[in-house]
Amino acid sequence: MSDKITLQTKLSYGLGALGKDFACAPIYTFLMFYFTDVAGISAAFVGTIFLAARIVDAVTDPLMGVIVDNTRSRFGKFRPWIVIGTILNSVVLIALFCTHMFEGTTLYIYAAAAYILWGLTYTIMDIPYWSLIPALSSSRPEREKLVVWPRIFASFAWFITGTYGLHIVGKLGNGDQGAGFLDAAMLIVVLFILSAFLVFRNVKETVKVDTTTKAERFSFKDVLSVIGKNDQLKALIGSILFFQMAILLIGGAAIYYFTYVLGNKDLFPAYMMVAGIAEIVGIFLFPRIANMLPRQYLWPLAVGFPLISCLILYFMGLFVPGNIAMIGVAGAAIKFGNGIANGLSTVMLADVVDYGEYKTGRRSESIIFSVQTMLVKFAGAGGGFIVGIGLSLVGYVPNVEQSAHTMMGIEFMMIGLPAMMMLISGIIYRRYYRLHDGFNKEDFEKEEPEGKTVSA
Repeated sequence: MSDKITLQTKLSYGLGALGKDFACAPIYTFLMFYFTDVAGISAAFVGTIFLAARIVDAVTDPLMGVIVDNTRSRFGKFRPWIVIGTILNSVVLIALFCTHMFEGTTLYIYAAAAYILWGLTYTIMDIPYWSLIPALSSSRPEREKLVVWPRIFASFAWFITGTYGLHIVGKLGNGDQGAGFLDAAMLIVVLFILSAFLVFRNVKETVKVDTTTKAERFSFKDVLSVIGKNDQLKALIGSILFFQMAILLIGGAAIYYFTYVLGNKDLFPAYMMVAGIAEIVGIFLFPRIANMLPRQYLWPLAVGFPLISCLILYFMGLFVPGNIAMIGVAGAAIKFGNGIANGLSTVMLADVVDYGEYKTGRRSESIIFSVQTMLVKFAGAGGGFIVGIGLSLVGYVPNVEQSAHTMMGIEFMMIGLPAMMMLISGIIYRRYYRLHDGFNKEDFEKEEPEGKTVSA
């Protein structure tokens, strides 16, 4: 395997992330708001379908990993699925933002079906996209340089969505948010499809798939073996899940927090703008930070910045509610940490692929990287479920002034609960994760009990 990754590959791979994250950022940022305040669906129902969809994903995401790992074509095993998944997900994305056109029972059934289909079709594209990384280089430094590109472009998509999303929706719909969301989805789909074909053309696996001989096949039962025998994958799952759930919980609660608790919805795009810039900086600096600090300190560092953000918002609420400077610093802190975590988690998953091959004797990039897709969606669903059920429990009513009890509940979902989740993420990482400097076979062979052999 060639270790060097070309600039054309890096740029094309990054632009692929720009398109695909423009397609998912509105879902994680605005779909709860769209369902509750535009389509008129109850918050509790929205939270429930978010969680139900992830139960489906618990089966379909690893299954997609199996399908990709069993694919053998002259275009490789990843790129054909990226194009197929993008086209399918584009159709569903437009359909999802037609939800406001329905009423009554049909509205609820349509919303649930469209959201579940969105998750299924996004899986088809996202898993092979990220699974490409271990197939592009065996060098950890090259992988660290590569992940900066998709993560920066992805962060830019989230930055534009969070900062200007509602403004763009308003302009496109001329004040009709339902029409605005649908028009925005149509524009996104164009970029999404173009970016997928760019990846298909320019991002190619270094190791070619032999299409003339029969491959060792993966079954769904193998998924349990791949995950069950890989203790480092399980440690990483716990660390990433709690981290991302905290991040996405904040993202889901933020629009309600700024609109109703602080009483100024214009603070939301300001917060997202500063946060988006900080995330791009965090990802850009990630390789340099990784070279400066021992690897075991990087995840605690990523966790520490969001904790600082929560503390800043808490004290701001106590002493200077709505202070724009403190809001900006809080937004910068959480997303700078998230930028580091995004770069680091992708590299760690690539390391876990190498470690998993050592433990099981089989290389299963797509099965393992299916975990990343599943974790992000589970985190988004978990955050959405908490926000949806939480809003109902604290008595939230859309588009009216909220009670003190309701505002306190929203504040807890924005600050208190995410801080607890971040602490849990740091504890799991510190206690169980060991691949701080990547996978080194010799180091792990020393740890095996005498007489025990491991497939390599």
